[in-house]
Amino acid sequence: MPYEGIFITFEGIEGTGKSTQTDLLCEHLFKEGIGHVRTVEPGGTPIGDEIRQILLSVDNKAMSARTELLLYAASRAQHVDEVIVPALRSGKVVVCDRFTDSTVAYQGYGRGLDMELIHKLNDICTGGIKPDITFLLDTEVEAGLSRNRTANKVDRLELEAEEFHQKVRKGYIEISEKESDRVRVIDSGQEIEKVSEEIIKVLTEFMKGATGASE
Repeated sequence: MPYEGIFITFEGIEGTGKSTQTDLLCEHLFKEGIGHVRTVEPGGTPIGDEIRQILLSVDNKAMSARTELLLYAASRAQHVDEVIVPALRSGKVVVCDRFTDSTVAYQGYGRGLDMELIHKLNDICTGGIKPDITFLLDTEVEAGLSRNRTANKVDRLELEAEEFHQKVRKGYIEISEKESDRVRVIDSGQEIEKVSEEIIKVLTEFMKGATGASE
């Protein structure tokens, strides 16, 4: 599906600073006068926000892995149709905190669900839309979980055992190795400002290349 905008996603395990870096990148785009939309998964729409509450509530510990997968898929389908595709078609930059890679990492590598099923669901939900560039913010699992505990941030997924988060991180690394042209790994253990500077530098070069390719 052709579109004029650029689709940027942030990925990573818990506590890597995705939300912070998403905000900082959007601040940069605003200063540069670049039209953009900042969004998040699960969520991004009124329907998606309701699904997000169900997915992340610590009261829903009995949720099965398949239910979890399908709820993420439902939120994403609404998100793509209502927010992402319209923004891209209008030529805007879409900056999304998590997307399909999260499902592969968390429900595939973390939960052990069938990868073929996950990829099929992702294709159905997105209609073939894929990020143009993804920033994988990487850090040690204990460091990320510790950061969230310090910030008093707790949701259902963060309560999983460390082994689960190690599997998720391994999944992300394997995704980055398989799709190195799209996925750029950033050490999120650095100072926040340094991480932001690195992201902006990589994106600036990427956008120059994208503009040159379209001319």
